[in-house]
Amino acid sequence: MSRRPAYSVEPWRVRETHLDHELLAQSESIFALSNGHIGLRGNLDEGEPHAMPGTYLNSFYELRPLPYAEAGYGYPESGQTIVNVTNGKLIRLLVDDAPFDVRDGRLRRHERVLDLRDGVLRRDVEWESGAGRAVRVRSTRLVSFSQRSIAAIEYEVAPVDDTVRVIVQSELVANETLPGPVKDPRVAAVLAAPLMAEACYAGGTRAALAHITRESRLRMAAAMDHILDGPPDMRVKSDADADLARTTVVCRLAPGQRLRLVKLVAYGWSSRRSLPAIRDQVAAALEGALFDGWDGLCAAQRSYLDTFWDGADIELDGDAEVQQAVRLAMFHVLQAGARCERRPIAAKGLTGPGYDGHVFWDTERFVLPVLTYTQPGAAAQMLHWRHATLDLARERAETLGWAGAAFPWRTIRGHECSGYWPAGTAAVHIGADIADAAVRYVNATGDKVFERHVAVELLVETARLWLSYGHHDRYGAFHLNGVTGPDEYTAVADDNVYTNLMARRNLTAAADAATRHPEQASALAVDEQEITAWRAAAAAMSIPYDDQLDVHPQVRNFTLFKEWDFEATGPEMYPLLLNFPYLDLYRTQVVKQADLVLAMHWCGDDFSAEDKARNFAYYERRTVRDSSLSACTQAVLAAEVGHLELAHDYIGEAALMDLYDLHRNTRDGVHIASLAGAWLALVAGLGGMRDHGGMLSFAPRLPSRIDRLAFSLLWQGLRLRVTVRPHEAVYSLRTSDGDATLRLWHHGEPVLLTAATPVARPIPTATPLTEEPVQPPGRRPARRRDLIRQAGSDTAPAPA
Repeated sequence: MSRRPAYSVEPWRVRETHLDHELLAQSESIFALSNGHIGLRGNLDEGEPHAMPGTYLNSFYELRPLPYAEAGYGYPESGQTIVNVTNGKLIRLLVDDAPFDVRDGRLRRHERVLDLRDGVLRRDVEWESGAGRAVRVRSTRLVSFSQRSIAAIEYEVAPVDDTVRVIVQSELVANETLPGPVKDPRVAAVLAAPLMAEACYAGGTRAALAHITRESRLRMAAAMDHILDGPPDMRVKSDADADLARTTVVCRLAPGQRLRLVKLVAYGWSSRRSLPAIRDQVAAALEGALFDGWDGLCAAQRSYLDTFWDGADIELDGDAEVQQAVRLAMFHVLQAGARCERRPIAAKGLTGPGYDGHVFWDTERFVLPVLTYTQPGAAAQMLHWRHATLDLARERAETLGWAGAAFPWRTIRGHECSGYWPAGTAAVHIGADIADAAVRYVNATGDKVFERHVAVELLVETARLWLSYGHHDRYGAFHLNGVTGPDEYTAVADDNVYTNLMARRNLTAAADAATRHPEQASALAVDEQEITAWRAAAAAMSIPYDDQLDVHPQVRNFTLFKEWDFEATGPEMYPLLLNFPYLDLYRTQVVKQADLVLAMHWCGDDFSAEDKARNFAYYERRTVRDSSLSACTQAVLAAEVGHLELAHDYIGEAALMDLYDLHRNTRDGVHIASLAGAWLALVAGLGGMRDHGGMLSFAPRLPSRIDRLAFSLLWQGLRLRVTVRPHEAVYSLRTSDGDATLRLWHHGEPVLLTAATPVARPIPTATPLTEEPVQPPGRRPARRRDLIRQAGSDTAPAPA
């Protein structure tokens, strides 16, 4: 982790105190605003300079062909790529006759602040033109949580010394030019002019554009209106054509005067609704925003976030950088899912075009558990979306000759969009991840309606896939061969432990759910014979074990693979996937991301404490963390097996993934799953939280540099508060039901919690069963204890 000043370290803000053009792309992602429906990258108001313009609507995509050097049966024929839709952020400014551009004239001051409590991005600029005319520009931008279709900007211009003429151009722009493609599979495809104009309108202070995509035939509209406050003689004009709508305001400002413009932008899209319907939808959304006004939108935003932080905040004493980072992480997780409303949560949320805007298994494995315990309604909406794509998953399974449902590895609409089948088609664990997310949601919320109408069908169809995909050998053991687990550097292998354990849980959960809900099971043609077969496969599931090394191979015979030559692998050769053939990776003991270690987190009751310690040590020295999904899981298990300082190091890496651009691809959007993983690393790692089989348990312990950890979560409608100090944990309930009780476990001992009285329990000392694990050369995480010591000095900058 390199160290350079980027953003100041503050508890509730991310502050950029000067404009660093080298960090422009990263800041555009960090400062992105979204509500799960609309996403605006943190581009400058005037649009230039930019690294990557970006305005996104959840699930609004274009089709593109997937090229293959050689065709193969069952290969997906087309991909789906998120579209950069009509840009409503643009507000251009001319001072006298000089365009405001931070690259020209003199930038006296430039500061941007992302306020995590208010949910807005503020900008404060003082700029002097080449002619010596200076103005101060202040803007505040939000994407509304309370009004799903609305984004808004308050924009103020004031002269500094002399009277100036100002011209403000507020615009809607479609089909912006995007940066060219790069050779990195994590980057999106570049679409040239994907939007075809259907209608445009301008009049007074309002304008609108409507477009349809060429191939996917999705229709969208964007409309804007303005509230103006300025000199009485100001002039206002609006005009529009196919790809541009503009409202222009001209006035003269003397010192002490200002021009204030509130820009309201409404977005809507549909695959079915007509042009008039979409046009009227955005017009109505604008009227709603005008009714509330700027102050009303800001008040609703703060109220929404006050409620969210009341139940989702994590307090951390002793590491100010991680404290800031985990709050930024939770803010982005909320933005990704708050108003997704039966649409997916993509790997980058709506903060950038990385991975083509696709949703992967990481959403169910990392993001949904966090939402389940903090924003359960958002978790349910995402699972409803998966349920809505079941027919496509059934079709995919039928194409591949399997029963049940084969959910896609990467997608937007629900079709498989991965042209690389070893990572895509073979990564069948996605079905078990979805099933597990549904079960955990039901256990945590007690939502029986969801269980009957959504979870049962998800569980049944995913269980059917396992029974058709796997087989019993001559001795009766059940195998899942030819699969790719979470570690994409070990592909198309046999009996991946993570996949097999998750499939076993899936099969058992499906059998239990079908038994509890016979009416739903009957409607799905589930009979006793099928339930018996599920239970038999689960009971006979093969879990490989190396008796000589006393560890679990992550796939059968993994511990016999050739060792990777780490000494000959220089730091410039990471990530390995960009510098070595996949075939070299598949044949060796090198791990991209936690795989067997991930199994020990989510299926921890299938391993002994001794197994966990030995497995963790074995895989630490082979895991290179070329995936952002690894550090958070390594943090969880490092804490569980007693290596608390190492856990703290990994917590820092997971939380600071985007603030310090550790994987050098934050430019394409933040890593939503890694950010959710920061919550998991703290709550499941240092807090020791588990919910195996619907039983809530904690085993908290703190590393030396953290003095206090406090967090809340929702369980069965009750708000549980956990406060951890070095030698004691305190559990309390906050509920209006004075008779409410909650049973949980603390370090293996039962605790009965009531609303009346908090319960304090001592924390036993951690006793690691192995020595401090080692990592591959050059891949050790940065030591938080050293970074905290340096950050406390007067001279050390924040890490980046």
